[in-house]
Amino acid sequence: MAAAGTGSTPGTPGTPGTPRVLRAMNDRAVLDLLVLHGPLTRTRIGELTGLSKPTTSQLLGRLEAAGLVHTTGSLSGRPGPNALLYEIDPGAGHVAALSADPTGITALVADITGTVIGQARVEADAVAEDVRHRTAQLVAEAVDGALRQAGLGHDDLRAAVIGTPGAIDPHTGQLRYAPHLPGWHSRTLRDDLAAVLGTPVAIENDVNLAAVAEQYEGAAQDFDNYVLTWLDEGVGAAIVLGGTLLRGATGGAGEIGYMPLPGAPLVRGGSAGSGSPDGGGDGGFESLVSAYVVRELSGGGATLTEVMADDAALGEVARRIATGIAAVVAVVDPELVVLSGSVAQAGGDKLRVRVEEELTGLALPRPQIRISELDGDPILTGALRSALTQARDQVFDTA
Repeated sequence: MAAAGTGSTPGTPGTPGTPRVLRAMNDRAVLDLLVLHGPLTRTRIGELTGLSKPTTSQLLGRLEAAGLVHTTGSLSGRPGPNALLYEIDPGAGHVAALSADPTGITALVADITGTVIGQARVEADAVAEDVRHRTAQLVAEAVDGALRQAGLGHDDLRAAVIGTPGAIDPHTGQLRYAPHLPGWHSRTLRDDLAAVLGTPVAIENDVNLAAVAEQYEGAAQDFDNYVLTWLDEGVGAAIVLGGTLLRGATGGAGEIGYMPLPGAPLVRGGSAGSGSPDGGGDGGFESLVSAYVVRELSGGGATLTEVMADDAALGEVARRIATGIAAVVAVVDPELVVLSGSVAQAGGDKLRVRVEEELTGLALPRPQIRISELDGDPILTGALRSALTQARDQVFDTA
């Protein structure tokens, strides 16, 4: 809000401290409380905000007229008239969250409260010759399917966030570190997607979004310095320091799949990020701990769970993971390391214990190690939380 008033002349609507700005700040505080707590009475809102009863009543009347809140029953069981309950109006805005992978795109649509009301999956089994436009078409098909299920149209969307492997280079707008996603490398990709969806589109690294999900409702709640290590068919990390996601000069912070480690070939030149066709990676940390490589520890044909049930294989995987974690810890010194992805889920707490044992005695800080326990797809969860943040900043701004 303060930035909006920079350079304003006294008395203009954007000037900090004017009644309009103060009303908008109070509006946002109440809306955020309703998001956090759910339905509240006028009295409880006044208690939580410190606003007087008349001010609270005026505020709620203003938000109700704007279509941002509505009443939802009343609270009874105490002396005096029943107190009306107020909640966020779910129809005030909607968002789309998507997760892209080499085989297709999953999309979900949620209302402004975060309730998912539509979901669809489109497989990328028929890529047209013009892969750039085919990518936009696939995204549109996925979102259209979710919108149809929700009974909505494109005009109802306020924001869309897409999680993909790799990262957008902030200087060029081009997706890097994900050559296995054909059609996603156009410099105009964001504009192309915004045009077909009719709303601004953010493209975010999938592991970064998984870290957002962990901070919102997972193992990283209440932590400002943590690393999420993604151990799946691909390998990567999200690094959060001082509560801020570290992105790097080209968006590549956390691409630890390419990290040089003893026993792994170096990833050089144009091969960086290409990955082998079977998912084993060309070298670096990924070639030691990807899901494909872990399955091969038993000679092939076994599931990750079956491999992890073998104590020798479990110990070898833990040793490799600990080697990679030690390299990251030596640089960023996190309070917490969250292990996520299919390899971590298959290993569970036994894997966590063995990784901690491997780190014992090293001349390094000892972060907590936790296994992710999030239900569902953490990438979609993170994309949804990011989209809701963007949409609420727009919808809840009454200035």
